[in-house]
Amino acid sequence: MTVMILVVGCGYQISSYPGTGGIWLRRAAVPHTGVVMPDDIDAANGAAKGAAGGSAGGEAQRRSELGAFLRLRRERTTPEDAGISRGTRRRTPGLRREEVAQLSGIGVAWYTWLEQGRRINPSVQVLDAIARTLRLDRTERDHLYRLADIPSVPLDVSAGQPQPPEHQTILDALIPLPATIVTARYDVLAFNDAYGALDPGLALLPAADRNVLWHLFTAEEHMQPLVEWEREVSFMVAQLRAESGRRLGDPHWTGFIRKFSEANGRFAEIWARHEVASSVTRRKSFWTVDGDEISMIATGLAMASAPDTKMWIYTPDDAPSQRLLGELVGRYQELGPAELLRQGSRTGRDGRRPAH
Repeated sequence: MTVMILVVGCGYQISSYPGTGGIWLRRAAVPHTGVVMPDDIDAANGAAKGAAGGSAGGEAQRRSELGAFLRLRRERTTPEDAGISRGTRRRTPGLRREEVAQLSGIGVAWYTWLEQGRRINPSVQVLDAIARTLRLDRTERDHLYRLADIPSVPLDVSAGQPQPPEHQTILDALIPLPATIVTARYDVLAFNDAYGALDPGLALLPAADRNVLWHLFTAEEHMQPLVEWEREVSFMVAQLRAESGRRLGDPHWTGFIRKFSEANGRFAEIWARHEVASSVTRRKSFWTVDGDEISMIATGLAMASAPDTKMWIYTPDDAPSQRLLGELVGRYQELGPAELLRQGSRTGRDGRRPAH
């Protein structure tokens, strides 16, 4: 039986659903069946957000990103990972929504609303429980908190300001070690000749167009610097995804990602995985212009004057790589990037980089 009740604006805790104390219901006479409906929550929270001056576009994107992230992490987590029986009839590749809810100690409807991007405000305790159930690592957990708009998660300050001349002096002093200063969005702000020798194709680009990720997805085969292209770009896109979670609604980021996705299908595919990663020291192999391999250790150092940027320094991983790098840097300084590429014996290598 449906009854008419008058719901007035008030704080309301949904029974059995922890973390819902901040929900406000709109003043309206509505058909009610004893359950608080998401539409009531959506309308009321939307009005509250608007009154507080929040960005409607950024808020909607944040909730959509949160839902997609939870769904993909849920599908990745197997019953065995969660310590429960798989059973005989299972359609989903990972956990069911009700399993995540039960293991996290929250209501099924409440968790479902999170995945659907409803306007609800989960508590830190609820997010912690979900993170444990989905076996999120530290980077994924931080990303979850940012998408849920938890204010205790620190955000970096946007960078992109011109680099002071002393930064270039430092980079040049590091030669023969390749070094570059890059933003969280992979915009290259400065580099030394040794880095130009590793990636002469990037060095040829106008300063305003030097974006490492864009270069890797669009450069011709003989200008591709990375040996393990698929592994490296997937990791870099995952880092970009984690960084973007801190800047939802920022037009400089949303516009960049939208244009990138529209222009390059391969990037769009990797972006849609919702994988996240943190910046770590790692081994990377580069092609020389002659087709030799140089193994390097990439180490990122935070820039105190620009929190959103890092200086990346590359050190040879073995003696042959050190010798090849020294020779390559000498040739680069003598010839420049264009002539170095022209004289290089490396040609297109089928299979080194997937078509996209």
